[in-house]
Amino acid sequence: MAKVTRKPTGVRRSAAARNRSQKARAAKRHTSGLLDRAMAALPFTEEQWHKFFLFVIVAAGAGIALTIGNYAGVPELAKAELAKSASRSGFEVSRVRVSGVERMNEQLVYERVLAEQDRPMPLVELDDVRERLLDLPWVADARVSRQLPDTLKIDIVERVPHAVLRKPDRLMLIDPQGNELEPISAKDAKGKLLIEGPGAARQVQELGKLLDAAPALKPQIASAEWVGNRRWNLTFKTGQLLALPEGDLGAPALVKFAQLDGMHRLIGGKPIAIDMRVPDRAYLRCQGGPCPKQMALNGKGD
Repeated sequence: MAKVTRKPTGVRRSAAARNRSQKARAAKRHTSGLLDRAMAALPFTEEQWHKFFLFVIVAAGAGIALTIGNYAGVPELAKAELAKSASRSGFEVSRVRVSGVERMNEQLVYERVLAEQDRPMPLVELDDVRERLLDLPWVADARVSRQLPDTLKIDIVERVPHAVLRKPDRLMLIDPQGNELEPISAKDAKGKLLIEGPGAARQVQELGKLLDAAPALKPQIASAEWVGNRRWNLTFKTGQLLALPEGDLGAPALVKFAQLDGMHRLIGGKPIAIDMRVPDRAYLRCQGGPCPKQMALNGKGD
């Protein structure tokens, strides 16, 4: 009968331990390989990952310090320590990136955020920066964000220039809501809709609604004058004047004039002024006095 020689118990245990260790190392290599491939697929360099993890560590430590400081009644001290830690790690504002600026002077944006230069990222009050930007006449909206480790990102939404407002001492470029954007020279104002008259600045939106009633006429209008704080006179690029009634009657009268112009070619014709303030009538004035024949709003002669 063959004699079976068994390995000592200690040897078997040692072999099993080595086997488990090899399996653990293999699993770790597999997991690390998957993690490395996943991180490599992301659009970040090794240096950026290093800075990111450093910031996480610093932020976690600073968060603990801030919590302890708050409980101890010294939040400002904790915040100062957080700022110092971030600054030492390179997380402070050294660059400002601006987008969305097309018409306004971009330098004005940089001037509003100049105070943030070299400030530790945790101490940048994004809402305060945004409010400073909203004070600029051209800025309708602004979005301010941190782009770690050292960039402040500014996205600007500009107001759209619409017309020129004649003020007592200068011409001012305005948007469709009547917000003043910047002064403009008479030369640069040529070709733009001119709005004038006492109180006209407060009526810009209503003027827009009025002109939208007859869109075919809009390109032919050179100026609009707010008269007596109640109605509009429109002047065409031909120099002809159209007097509209006040209030809600203005839009229907403008639509009716567009119809009459389509039938009688009034714009560019003999009349130098068309008065539509009286309902259902259009009074024409030619050079030297009334035109030979008045015209009813239905397009027929008197």
